[in-house]
Amino acid sequence: MFKNVLVGVDGRGGGRDAIALARRLVEGSEGKLTLAHVRRGATNPYHVVVPGLLDEEYDASVKLLENERDAAAVAAELVSVASPSAGRGLHEEAEAQGADLIVVGSCKRGVVGRVMVGDDASAALNGAPCAVGVAIGGYSHKAGPLAKLGVAYNGSPESESALELARELASETGASVSALEVVHLSAYMFGGLALTPPMGDAIEAMLNEAQARMDALEGVEGGASYGLAGEDLARFGDGIDLLIVGSRSFGPVRRVVFGSTSWYLERHAHCSLLVLPRGARSGARSGARSGAGARDARAHDAVPAKAG
Repeated sequence: MFKNVLVGVDGRGGGRDAIALARRLVEGSEGKLTLAHVRRGATNPYHVVVPGLLDEEYDASVKLLENERDAAAVAAELVSVASPSAGRGLHEEAEAQGADLIVVGSCKRGVVGRVMVGDDASAALNGAPCAVGVAIGGYSHKAGPLAKLGVAYNGSPESESALELARELASETGASVSALEVVHLSAYMFGGLALTPPMGDAIEAMLNEAQARMDALEGVEGGASYGLAGEDLARFGDGIDLLIVGSRSFGPVRRVVFGSTSWYLERHAHCSLLVLPRGARSGARSGARSGAGARDARAHDAVPAKAG
């Protein structure tokens, strides 16, 4: 499945939750984990007036990475990244090493058992060159097998990719796969007045069509609901371990582009979240760029040479 996973750590609970989720996602696939800590480096203006600040910052970053790896008892490579923001640093490092997945934790102000991505990380991860996983708050304390996988499905190519990935994960882990399609009958505007179509028969027909599509999905427990996609999918997460969604249907191919639904889920999902880049397919994921060249050559169990 995922072969090259970059995990953002910061010495707090969110980073430990991310490590726990990343371990689950590479189980049985011999995937490589890299723990990354982003520091300010030369972007910190104080280095100009504080002699030795860059070295101290780097040394502290190395120590943090080693402590987090030891505490998690995980086999992982380490990298200290200099960047103005954590999200940007992870994004650029993922591109540099050809990662096929970035995993981050919920921010410290999020609620335990919920996903909450901070604004800076969200802005940078939107457009990430690979899939993005977000661990719910407190995941490291109760991480169990990924026994129940959920998919946000609507028949689009992006949702088909999400379903394909869920099936692949399920084949490796023995997990069950559930999917939900949310339909919504929007209000129409005419002559400046909001005219809502009759609800009864129209909604029932939409739900019946959606349920027929879900029933036709092989090996999937499918359901349909009427409502707002973000809210219904967030509640859907109550009964699953990982919710997989596709990227927005327009935007750069091979990039994660958050639409309104994934934006809502990254703040309110009731389970860990995995967002795929647009145009993702299993062959591209399993064959993620391996030609990371000099970056791979210098990335090993010791933290790479200082930068920035």
